[in-house]
Amino acid sequence: MNRLSVALLASGILLGLSAPGFAFQCPADIGAIDQALEGADLTDEQKQQVTDLRDEGERLHNEGSHQDAVDTLAQAKAILGIE
Repeated sequence: MNRLSVALLASGILLGLSAPGFAFQCPADIGAIDQALEGADLTDEQKQQVTDLRDEGERLHNEGSHQDAVDTLAQAKAILGIE
């Protein structure tokens, strides 16, 4: 094997091993969003945007698109001002 093949194989393995970590992060993010949304001082438009992002993130998680779910949920968390 040449160096490029080895590097690509190693990258693929690392990416595959990291996917389960994202899967476990999604429910925690959803819970944090739900909790923060209850007492959030947001406009109705912001609340709707957070709710839409949260629901989209949950849908993506359930479909197995965990990185997309994490990215979507991060947008909702940013609006809420949580990490």
